[in-house]
Amino acid sequence: MIFRCPPSLKMLRLQQSGFLLRCCPPKTTTAVFSVRDKSVWAEEAGHPSDRNVDLQSKIPFARAKVGPFFQDKPRLTNMYLEDVTLKAYLKRIMPEEVLQAITPDLERFGRRVATDIGVLGRECELNPPYLTQYDAWGRRTDEVVTCQAWRTLHDISAEEGIIAIPYEREFGQWSRLYQVAKLHMFNPASGLYSCPLAMTDGATKVAELSGDSLLLERAYPHLVSRNPADFWTSGQWMTERRGGSDVANGTETIAVPQEDGTHRLYGYKWFSSATDADMTLTLARVMDNTGEVVQGTRGLSLFYLETRDSSGQLNNIQVQRLKNKLGTRQLPTGELLLDGTVAHKVSDEGRGVAAIADMLTITRIHNSLMASGCMRRLLNLARDYSTRRRVFGKLICEHPLHMQTLGRMETETRGATLLVLEVGRLLGLQDCQMASEQYQLMLRLLTPITKLYTAKQAVAVCSEGLESFGGQGYIEDTGLPTFLRDAQVLSIWEGTTNVLSHDVLRSLVKTKGAVLQAFYSDTAARLKQAVVKENLRPSCQAVELALHKTMAFAQKAASQEPAKLEVAARDLSYSLARTYIGALMLEHASWDQASPTDITAAVRWCQQDLCPVVTSDLAGCYGNEGMAQDTALVMEGYQGGASSP
Repeated sequence: MIFRCPPSLKMLRLQQSGFLLRCCPPKTTTAVFSVRDKSVWAEEAGHPSDRNVDLQSKIPFARAKVGPFFQDKPRLTNMYLEDVTLKAYLKRIMPEEVLQAITPDLERFGRRVATDIGVLGRECELNPPYLTQYDAWGRRTDEVVTCQAWRTLHDISAEEGIIAIPYEREFGQWSRLYQVAKLHMFNPASGLYSCPLAMTDGATKVAELSGDSLLLERAYPHLVSRNPADFWTSGQWMTERRGGSDVANGTETIAVPQEDGTHRLYGYKWFSSATDADMTLTLARVMDNTGEVVQGTRGLSLFYLETRDSSGQLNNIQVQRLKNKLGTRQLPTGELLLDGTVAHKVSDEGRGVAAIADMLTITRIHNSLMASGCMRRLLNLARDYSTRRRVFGKLICEHPLHMQTLGRMETETRGATLLVLEVGRLLGLQDCQMASEQYQLMLRLLTPITKLYTAKQAVAVCSEGLESFGGQGYIEDTGLPTFLRDAQVLSIWEGTTNVLSHDVLRSLVKTKGAVLQAFYSDTAARLKQAVVKENLRPSCQAVELALHKTMAFAQKAASQEPAKLEVAARDLSYSLARTYIGALMLEHASWDQASPTDITAAVRWCQQDLCPVVTSDLAGCYGNEGMAQDTALVMEGYQGGASSP
């Protein structure tokens, strides 16, 4: 088979469909194609020296080439040993005998969350749950299908005693802090199995305090079991279509009393996390003999129900759909129709909201632990990556600007960690009925403050953390974007930032300012310990000034129109958070075994505006004119409204 080639063509080599094309040098006008003989040959009169030249090596794209470089991925080793703040806090706070007893378990668990638990969590992200509503024969099944990794994490949670530890009380008041340390490491690795565990912990707390015989005898042993076959998780079905955080006006579920003492629930739960849980606690309004219910908070009672009956069928529950969410895709969150669901009232009638107060304390602390844990895990990855990634001729850990960025993230993470651990310490005292009145007031105030502030920190740090990986931080295959998506929910679940800011105000009003007095005394005592260190004295003075300014603002605002304090609630909460974290960091830095970096972190924390509520007040943000300006800024140009089509 002979083709004529233009004499001006240079020698080329093309391989296509099994044929080898040889174009001859300019002096030759024939080329030969052979299927069997792919050797290089041609009539090359006048060019004998070119006969053995390997032309393929001179053609850069003769075949697919991706180059020799592949970026090494970041790695984790041990989330306990590498968390200097967690280790140091436990060493400073805990009795030596308790720390020695739990350290081997924390070190072992630190390795596990960096390895196999982290792998399982990633599998949950890659294999999210789905809903099968009907079987092959048309019967309604409403089966929520989860992956094997999710079910394995259930078993691990039981074996590790994630829920059991604080209720076994093996280490008394320190048992809760032991659990908190494990949760700080476990939550960001768990593929969101931390969410059902949060609600399970809350339900366990309610069961322990309620005195209800059914909860204590039937549910409690399952909730605290270390046997995977016996371990139950619990849901928390509070939110309805009208609801959100406004359960008093948004709860429409009714409870119809039955002759056997149970109730039948009828309602629509719009946002039910852990849809695959074994049991749940939920709010409903008891219907009287005339078919009427009491509206508002006074009409709400707390009910316990098991999601399946003795035959394994759903307890008159229909799963309408699973939510398609921005993040937390690993977690089955559903819309549920309760159509005659059998339930048991576990609170006094009309005392449902009061009964769930302890549950909300627990779940908000879990939320904060997810925030601190996510920041720590992502920062550890970013730190390791900085020793593996080389740009502009050197490792990025050798670029001062990059290390400054990571340093700022580290300061935020250390502050959040100390705050969450301190709240865990207070909760442990409450668990064992050892909390003084001041400690109880501090726990009441710090729980919403910690939740709202660490959630905002987590979003900012996770966003910055992704950026520290460059383009790889935006690639789903790396698993890194999961951090930011999942962090965003933290400021929404268990109350948005504004809702929790109002909760802070309620604590001030209900205690007639006692929580603020407790806050002042606690903060001042910590500063008194730190101010003796000369290198910490200027920072202590900055925190003390912020403390006095915040107290003065609160007292002044309390005597004015309620609207002023309400509109300042968010900034007030931020001021309390920053001031208290500053005191905690300074106290930690004044410890005789503190490291130089503890001092650096404390000093840097105190360089920011610790009292934004006073800064904004001086700018006139909370007066009538400031509020009117806010509305004008937002509404200018708006042409819609409730009556718009």
